[in-house]
Amino acid sequence: MTGPLIVQSDRTVLLEVAHPQAEDARHDLSVFAELERAPEHVHTYRITRLGLWNARAAGHTADDMLGTLETYSKFPVPQSVTVDIAETVARYGRIVIERDGDTLVLRGTDDTVLREVTRVKKIGELLGVRRSDTVWELLPWARGEVKQQLVKLGWPAEDHAGYTPGTPHEIGLDESDWHLRDYQQKAIDNFFDGGSGVVVLPCGAGKTLVGAGAMAAAGTTTLILVTNTVSARQWRDELLKRTTLTEDEIGEYSGSVKEVKPVTIATYQILTARRGGKYTHLSLLDALDWGLVVYDEVHLLPAPVFKLTAELQARRRLGLTATLVREDGRESDVFSLIGPKRFDAPWKEIEAQGYISPASCYEVRVDLPQEARLEYAAAPDDERYRLAATAPAKLGVVRDLVARHSGEQILVIGQYLDQLEQLAETLDAPTLTGATPIDERERLYQAFRDGEVKVLVVSKVANFSVDLPEATVAIQVSGSFGSRQEEAQRLGRLLRPKKSGLPASFYTLVSRDTVDQDFAQNRQRFLAEQGYSYTILDSPALAA
Repeated sequence: MTGPLIVQSDRTVLLEVAHPQAEDARHDLSVFAELERAPEHVHTYRITRLGLWNARAAGHTADDMLGTLETYSKFPVPQSVTVDIAETVARYGRIVIERDGDTLVLRGTDDTVLREVTRVKKIGELLGVRRSDTVWELLPWARGEVKQQLVKLGWPAEDHAGYTPGTPHEIGLDESDWHLRDYQQKAIDNFFDGGSGVVVLPCGAGKTLVGAGAMAAAGTTTLILVTNTVSARQWRDELLKRTTLTEDEIGEYSGSVKEVKPVTIATYQILTARRGGKYTHLSLLDALDWGLVVYDEVHLLPAPVFKLTAELQARRRLGLTATLVREDGRESDVFSLIGPKRFDAPWKEIEAQGYISPASCYEVRVDLPQEARLEYAAAPDDERYRLAATAPAKLGVVRDLVARHSGEQILVIGQYLDQLEQLAETLDAPTLTGATPIDERERLYQAFRDGEVKVLVVSKVANFSVDLPEATVAIQVSGSFGSRQEEAQRLGRLLRPKKSGLPASFYTLVSRDTVDQDFAQNRQRFLAEQGYSYTILDSPALAA
């Protein structure tokens, strides 16, 4: 055995990065294991229950997963890991949700497992009549909640109860000057084969087109949930361009507009708005007989929407995201309520096919001056990150990087408003934040797309669902602590193919020997998992 992997009995897997088989091993391993640490030479993956169940739901067997470990392992796979994987994967589908006429039933393929879980109080409260040792009736409203509880108990249910077709509404794809790519069609096919679930694709790889293709295949009224109003309008524009839908068939349901049409695009904020302790717009969920619900950026799904989604289990649900990483750790709720991962394309694989731009990632390290270091050392923990992230030395580095990439379309991204104002003044560039009115945001985005604005200073409002295809440079000055999902989204702003043909450059500015550097290492884990590596630069080298 001479492979690049070392499988350890604690379910961690070490990957030797320089090994000639490392890329193949990384590709196969990422199907069921999660990257934990990614220093230069050896990456550490962990095999988790949820990872194994997602892989099983996507059609991978325990033998497939063990075959990957055995093929690439340098040493024999520990017997405990072999047994653990086989037994964990075998837990998936031992309990099945089915429909018997108008009644939902919980069926156990193993009566001892069913007896065990039905004795749990939180499960028992969701059950109706016991029909036999292997079948219980399920309360009509409990389909989602029982799946959540079963995952927590370690017995993920396979849901075969089917879906309402919804009100038929013909939706065609207008493919006169484009067509679905092979991976997009495969994502749609996998979604319908599984019934509901999540499609994971890098930014710029056409998640919206997967959504449009799923809508055309379903041919039914559709509710699309998005992160904000700008995203809602981009979805509308894309659907008008790519499908046979007309403006009269697409409604916006947001803070400013309340339209319900055969295809309705609503924001998460409006769905979770409360008045007098009650959700005031829940009627939207039943306004039409939706046959498909699309969740854009599903990794950002607010907690209240999980509860609402538990009641939408009879409708097909499609989650779209560039990363399943959630900072709140609720990946299991996405799995149980939206559905398992149905398709996942590695970013580098899509890049190799020419569908997203090649990207180079750099970390630029700056030194705090002595006075700032003393202030940092004396500061309380909750102030240290802000002091490090907003170090004045970063302003000069940003100016040097903008000069280095003169003539390119550049995004300068930060977390703190006072820092963004300083950057805008230093660069003589417009600023776009959460306080910028929607119409002004759209005007600035369009001016950037058209090349009238070359440098745009933006807050985290530009992280998600913003289409800026000609951006070739992103300079991340500060971020949301150690957010891996944010790192994925910010790099994603650059990955759409460019008319200019220029490659993408992603810079992260980090204050050396501070929590800023610690958080940066955590954020980079996601990019390492996707096959990107960081080059470390010292700020003095930029000026040279």
